[in-house]
Amino acid sequence: MKKVLLPVIALFFSVSLIAQTKADDVIKVNVEKHDFGKIKQGVPVDYYFEIKNISNKPVVIQNSWASCGCTTPDKITEPIAPGATAKLKVQYNAAAVAPFTKDVYIQVAGIEKPKTVQITGEVLKADAYDAWVKSKDKGKQ
Repeated sequence: MKKVLLPVIALFFSVSLIAQTKADDVIKVNVEKHDFGKIKQGVPVDYYFEIKNISNKPVVIQNSWASCGCTTPDKITEPIAPGATAKLKVQYNAAAVAPFTKDVYIQVAGIEKPKTVQITGEVLKADAYDAWVKSKDKGKQ
């Protein structure tokens, strides 16, 4: 029953949002871009984007996906009530040593173009990361 109810709710809300042309007309995200800074290779990191419904009707997040397999956004399953906020967890798998910029797409039901946010940072090898942390700590003394 639950599997049938959610698509029906999404269809209902998508019809009410069809007049809207952009995701920015119905949702506001706390930041457009999150910078993790320097992170250690092999240690996944998470960030929670806060999505606020700025419309006067419930908003359904139909889907969320990323520009590559190393970035995994969770799916928001419940409609977001007017004025309410939901959190979208995005995990980055810090496997490759390099700077990164990854896009995360948030598809609002009834709106053709998804909202795009980004995560950025730089993955360092474990020894380079540890040395960087030590140098930071020395600067605080």
